[in-house]
Amino acid sequence: MNHAPASDATGVAPVDRPLLVVLVLGFSSLCAALMQSLVIPIQSELPDLLHTSASNTSWVVTATLLGGAVAMPVAGRLADIFGKKPVLVTSAIILLAGSLLCAMTDTFLLVLVGRVLQGIAMGYIPVAISMVREVTPAQMTNAALSAVSATLGVGGALGLPLAALIVQNMSWHALFWLSSILAAVVIAVSATLLPHHRREHPAKIDVIGAIGLAVGLVSVLVGVTKGNDWGWASPSTLGMIAGGTLVLIAWGFYEVKHESPLVDLRTTVRLPVLFTNLAALMVGFGMMAQSVVVPQLLQMPAATGYGLGQSILQTGLWMAPAGLMMLAMSPVSSNLLTRFGGRITLAIGSGVLAVGYLIGVFLTDEPWKLMLATIVGSAGVGIGYAAMPALILGNVPRAEASSSVGVNSLMRSMGTTIAGAVMAIVLTSRTLTLGEATIPTHDAFQTCFIIGAAAAATAVALTLLIPRQKSTDGSAEQEDLRNKPVSVSA
Repeated sequence: MNHAPASDATGVAPVDRPLLVVLVLGFSSLCAALMQSLVIPIQSELPDLLHTSASNTSWVVTATLLGGAVAMPVAGRLADIFGKKPVLVTSAIILLAGSLLCAMTDTFLLVLVGRVLQGIAMGYIPVAISMVREVTPAQMTNAALSAVSATLGVGGALGLPLAALIVQNMSWHALFWLSSILAAVVIAVSATLLPHHRREHPAKIDVIGAIGLAVGLVSVLVGVTKGNDWGWASPSTLGMIAGGTLVLIAWGFYEVKHESPLVDLRTTVRLPVLFTNLAALMVGFGMMAQSVVVPQLLQMPAATGYGLGQSILQTGLWMAPAGLMMLAMSPVSSNLLTRFGGRITLAIGSGVLAVGYLIGVFLTDEPWKLMLATIVGSAGVGIGYAAMPALILGNVPRAEASSSVGVNSLMRSMGTTIAGAVMAIVLTSRTLTLGEATIPTHDAFQTCFIIGAAAAATAVALTLLIPRQKSTDGSAEQEDLRNKPVSVSA
């Protein structure tokens, strides 16, 4: 193992091939994000495939969300303690284990465990984002942050058409054999091509904090995701949400007093970090609202007079350009970050997302028009997703970089969860009967678009409340680094 002193004010020795490292981080993050939408094309068939009820199989989708929500801040903190490369490789191994488990079984409980593991592997993404600043020269950092950050949205968008194409021609197990192959590649490239930066005096692991956060988050998110099925006034829903909230409050008191907390809440309540995370919640809401509403409208029967009668594969193909747009916006995001900084860039991205929704309100009569609305909205998401890590990394100590990006990713994830619940409420509250089926009205879909626009506009307002940075030299990080040397190994 070779050790080298920090080479500059950033406290990290440069790597020889930063572009290759960024490509590895981006590709691997994309593979992890694909797990979000992997089973959506077969969701209606899962009860027959897994020999259980539709209520049970809905957990196959929810499990990945819950696993990812817990993993993101925990993986981030572990990366701050042990270094990023070990956590990235471990996340990839977990992805492989979960994928293989799902690929080789038809048993519901085993598939559920596999999906949880696939969700936990999404902890790769915030750690990869935080690694970008360590391995890139200053002139490359904004572009690299934009590209890697975009993979969270791109993976979810591209997963739908890819999965639909696979299940249309092969067994559903092929979905998980593909994810297994991708996971094996991620393990190989992460283990061999990523550098290892570690601190010489790592902190201790906050095990109780990790358990408390997991219990609290899972309880709240289960209550929110299942509220529409269980009934929002049911004891199960209220008990899960209230119980989870109490656990999170107790967890917060514990973390504040802990010498080496899982999440430093004093850092998260700094105004730049706090408002960035609140904006992340709204942008996450906006992204998911689009992902929930547009596919349903595309697949709605044409007999309704407003449905567009598209198949699952056609729907995925109409949605795919939106995912590619997030990636295509990376150079634009980079230029905006360089010219205006993270605050204005995030406000611009949120504003563009709001415009995309407003377009969607009036353009619902043709698939290509909805595709246009989603492309505009996704352009805004891509810009916003690039700006948030830049804002977080510029306002937290380097020792908390990964955990802070993990919390920001968690807030985005919570926004998507809340959006799914809100859209379900709206779409089931305004319905009409078509044959024996009860379906949402056209007004319900338009209301969802308006709510999405309002969430994005709220993100703009929250972003403009972020205090302007007095300097752009990363002083918050440099102060933390003066007495915390970093060692580097290949």
